Amino acid sequence: MGGRDKPALPVGGMPMRERVLAAVADAAPRILVGPADAVPGDVLVTRERPPGGGPVAATAAGLALVPPDTTTVALLAADLPLLTREAVGVLLRALHPEPDGAPPRGHVADGPDGVCLLDDRGRRQPLCGVWRAAALRDALARVIGRRGGTPEGASMRELLAELRVRDLPWSGSGPPPWFDCDTDSDVRRAEEWTR
Repeated sequence: MGGRDKPALPVGGMPMRERVLAAVADAAPRILVGPADAVPGDVLVTRERPPGGGPVAATAAGLALVPPDTTTVALLAADLPLLTREAVGVLLRALHPEPDGAPPRGHVADGPDGVCLLDDRGRRQPLCGVWRAAALRDALARVIGRRGGTPEGASMRELLAELRVRDLPWSGSGPPPWFDCDTDSDVRRAEEWTR
C-alpha cells in the first residue's frame, strides 16, 4: 500500500489497529508489534527483530512480553478492521469449550493447540486465531532452533505445522471478522461494511 502504515489507516473513523485492540479490550496485557505513534496507554508496544522480519518474528517479539503464567493468547493481524469481541469470543469458546469459556486448569492432552478462522474460500487465517500459550511458545522454540536461533523469514505455515490447529468457519452475524485489508480497495470494502 505504497509504504503507508497500513494498520493506522482509518476504517469507520478509527485506525484499523485500534479496532483490533478494541476486539480484545478485556485482554491483559495487550501487545502491539510494529510501529505505533498513538496507542491506548495500557498497550505494550514492541518491534520484531529485525523490523520487517515477518509474522513469526513478530509473534516471537510479542510472546516475549506475555507473562509466563498466561494460558491463552490471541494472535491477530493489525489490519482486521471488522474483527469484533464476538468473533474473539467464538474463537475462545472453540479452544476452551468449557461452559464458562475459561481455560481449563492444568495440562490439556486433548484438543487443539489453537483455533483459526477460515475465510470464505476455506483458507486458514493464521493471524486471526487464539492459542494455548505454552504450545505456541514450544512450537516457536522448535522453529527458531531449526533456523539457527532466529525467527526471521520463517513462515506462519512453518510455525503452524508444529501445532494442532482447529480451523473454524465463521458463522456469526455481520461482516467477516477475518477480512484483512491488503489494498486500497479492501479498505474501501471494509468502510462499506462499517456503514
